[in-house]
Amino acid sequence: MRVEIWADIACPWCYVAKARFDEGLAAFPHREQVEVVHRSFELNPRAENGSVPIIDAVAAQYGRTREQQVEREQQAAAMAHAVGLGFRIGGRVFGNTFDLHRLIHFAKSKGLQAELLDLAFKANFAEERSVYDRRTQLGLAVEAGLDEEEARAVLDDPAAFAEDVRADERAAADLGVTGVPFFVLNRRYGVNGAQSSETFTRALEQAWQDRAAA
Repeated sequence: MRVEIWADIACPWCYVAKARFDEGLAAFPHREQVEVVHRSFELNPRAENGSVPIIDAVAAQYGRTREQQVEREQQAAAMAHAVGLGFRIGGRVFGNTFDLHRLIHFAKSKGLQAELLDLAFKANFAEERSVYDRRTQLGLAVEAGLDEEEARAVLDDPAAFAEDVRADERAAADLGVTGVPFFVLNRRYGVNGAQSSETFTRALEQAWQDRAAA
């Protein structure tokens, strides 16, 4: 059984949802027979790398006041802490995640996609390091177990794994996915948002039963 997860490193709800899904998957009896594939999604593909604080940037993007965005950050932090994740508020900056998605696809080709994804989420939300910085990206790649020179070559070549990212985004559009996190089970069932771990377990059980009955 395959589970595809569309997410963006810049998305706090994706950070929480991945942890909740992992909990839900751990409680699923047939977890060893589930293939998990992480798919790319850019919340703001036109974003540029810069130094604009994330709270100000996202508030402007969605037409919220700064106070409203701080409240949403606090909600995300509480949800993250509830599943044992670190989450700091106020120090992240806004940037473009396309290169990071390319690097995550490279990690997938080496069987290290989940490892790099977890490290990138942690760096962004728990440590508030700029995941848009080339040095940080290379450091995360090495920490995940990737070869530094190979990772550098990927980042230095704008075409490397770019089509993989675009293919994920086209697939999301074809499925009608307009926001993340979004989970697709066997291309038949969709689960939207940072649901509870119990909800994810039930979705896995339902998809497994339908698969067995087919």
